[in-house]
Amino acid sequence: MARFQHMLRLAIPGFGGFLAIWLAFGIGEATRLTLVMAPFGATCVLAFALPDSPLAQPRNIVGGHVLSTLIGLCVQTAAGTHAWSMALAVGLAIWIMQLTKTVHPPAGADPLVVMVSGADWSFLFSPVLLGSALIVLIAWGYHRLSKARYPKQWR
Repeated sequence: MARFQHMLRLAIPGFGGFLAIWLAFGIGEATRLTLVMAPFGATCVLAFALPDSPLAQPRNIVGGHVLSTLIGLCVQTAAGTHAWSMALAVGLAIWIMQLTKTVHPPAGADPLVVMVSGADWSFLFSPVLLGSALIVLIAWGYHRLSKARYPKQWR
């Protein structure tokens, strides 16, 4: 019985991640907006399995994704897409997230997503800003229902 309870406890964050991505796709279809990108899967790991982590706080999730994507878009616009420019964008994203105290490891992939996909500036709004904010809101509601305190801090 104890093993089953342990397995169930471990499944709960997985259900949170399922719910966040499923709702983001559903809301996206209803509004004709893209609200999901690959790094959001890793964001869900932090937001639902490690909600106490500083890396899972709203400032880090939204700020990290927005800043890293912005850097990817700027580097892509200024230098094009090359191995060196993708590496530069990732390095700059890491640096800027540290400077702004918005470190969010999944956001380190955002410049690569931008540059490999050839994303345009609208990508910053949808899926990045809207999608990351939606994950935070879903995580907030989810953890409130489970009586957990999330976020530890909003800023």
